[in-house]
Amino acid sequence: MHDLLGPAEIRELAAALGVRPTKQRGQNFVIDANTVRRIVRTAGVRPDDVVVEVGPGLGSLTLALLEAADRVVAVEIDDVLASALPATIAARMPQRAERFALVHSDAMQVTELPGPAPTALVANLPYNVAVPVLLTMLERFPSIERTLVMVQAEVADRLAARPGNKVYGVPSVKACWYADVKRAGSIGRNVFWPAPNVDSGLVSLVRRSEPIKTSASKAEVFAVVDAAFAQRRKTLRAALAGWAGSAPAAEAALVAAGVSPQARGESLTVEEFARIAENKGAAA
Repeated sequence: MHDLLGPAEIRELAAALGVRPTKQRGQNFVIDANTVRRIVRTAGVRPDDVVVEVGPGLGSLTLALLEAADRVVAVEIDDVLASALPATIAARMPQRAERFALVHSDAMQVTELPGPAPTALVANLPYNVAVPVLLTMLERFPSIERTLVMVQAEVADRLAARPGNKVYGVPSVKACWYADVKRAGSIGRNVFWPAPNVDSGLVSLVRRSEPIKTSASKAEVFAVVDAAFAQRRKTLRAALAGWAGSAPAAEAALVAAGVSPQARGESLTVEEFARIAENKGAAA
């Protein structure tokens, strides 16, 4: 069993670096070793996995991932945290240090990662950018088969929501384009420093073995999704009028896709959105 970071070590490390967690970057450091081990276990990390971690912070989860995976690549935007992390790994897990790589960058800007292609994404995502970072990583790194992210509880609910659920929306549909998504647990506030004002949730995403069958591109399907939820209270005939060019054109696309023009976005599956995208211009 390796030496993971506990509350005292996290605070000592932060003090030595002059680090004060910032709201601007959504930083809340996990200070409980049992929690990071639970995350690794829930993620199903395997000995041959190449795990990418976004926002490693002071390294609590990074160390737990290194215990279980073949390699860990951590993406960190913060200058001070990025410069300190390799030394923390070397000091606490020297025998695994060569299996760790750091990318000092904004995750939204990363287009390639060092070493073998990642097979898993495991991260305590900064709450303010969780959804865009998650969707960007799934898009750019198709080799990622399994994902487990810790996010704000309501974001977790939204990501895992099914059609008809009141929180089902753009994140739910877009995540479902890539993966089978489900809630994978809850995390209390007391395992963080500083303790956030919200509860956290774990979301598991297992990439679809077969992409959704559609002749429409992802961009075309996502354009329909964005339009459908931009005005949630409207029927799809009205909500998609701008996207289709007019309400009658939207109605024609919906009818051709086998979707009621009176339906609302929150009742549709990702496959139905794809069919609507395929039938744009059906009235022509």
